[in-house]
Amino acid sequence: MRWCRNVERKGKRVTTVAEVIRHLETMAPGELAEQWDNCGLQVGALDWPVRRVWVSLDPLPEVVSVACRNQVDLLVTHHPLIFKPLRQIDAAAPVGRIIADALKARLAIYSAHTSYDSAPDGLNDVLARRLDVATTRVLGSALLPSASLAGLGRIGGLARPMALEDLARDVCRRLGLDEARLVGNPRLTVHEVALCSGSGGSLTPDFLASSAQVYITGEIHYHQARDIAAAQRGAIDIGHFGSERIMIGDVAERLKRKLAAEGVEVTACELEKDAFTSLRVPIIAVDERQ
Repeated sequence: MRWCRNVERKGKRVTTVAEVIRHLETMAPGELAEQWDNCGLQVGALDWPVRRVWVSLDPLPEVVSVACRNQVDLLVTHHPLIFKPLRQIDAAAPVGRIIADALKARLAIYSAHTSYDSAPDGLNDVLARRLDVATTRVLGSALLPSASLAGLGRIGGLARPMALEDLARDVCRRLGLDEARLVGNPRLTVHEVALCSGSGGSLTPDFLASSAQVYITGEIHYHQARDIAAAQRGAIDIGHFGSERIMIGDVAERLKRKLAAEGVEVTACELEKDAFTSLRVPIIAVDERQ
């Protein structure tokens, strides 16, 4: 990426999008992103001035709309606005409308997705600290041999052994969750766990090849859950949103420290809610003879 230095505006030094990205990529190096991913600048220009930054999990229409009204200059998200190349930009469609609104308001949008997932001290390490897991190694293969703890997922030990069901309650308490889905024997004794934020189901074989008893992640598919149960291991599915929303506060706080001397305001966006809600339906006995 071609970096633009801070520009001078009416005798004042103004921070640019490029300068903020430079700070972001010390936290989440672009080379750590998965090949299928689209991290980086999604909308905007490197030389746009930045005085106000918001951090959110997703570039939702409502987040972008409020950011534009609040004269935010840069929206930093975890999930990219654009995953695949666009054939057209239709302002009547959700993504097209977001792009149109952002360009009109000169709101730049940047994504730090799997680059932040895999980075040392990135999202998986933030998740491990929140769960009081002392990480020892990467769950998935490291992308850069020279980088310490670089790669998807983590493996680490608990401060004390506990039953799977007690661990699940503790995880929900630490993450502020109402519920989690369990796989395996609730009384399984756990002293070492594997974890991966977001859709970690693809790393199930890595978990089963490890010495960890339980896998904590944001998304496990049916057959992956069956494989875990058959191996007499356990899993705690905490939901995609529940496993990743902690990035908002972490990235906002780290950016705030980095940009404090430059007079840039950084805010953790609190507008988002989980896309899923739980519906508890009472079980009514059905007389099958009728």
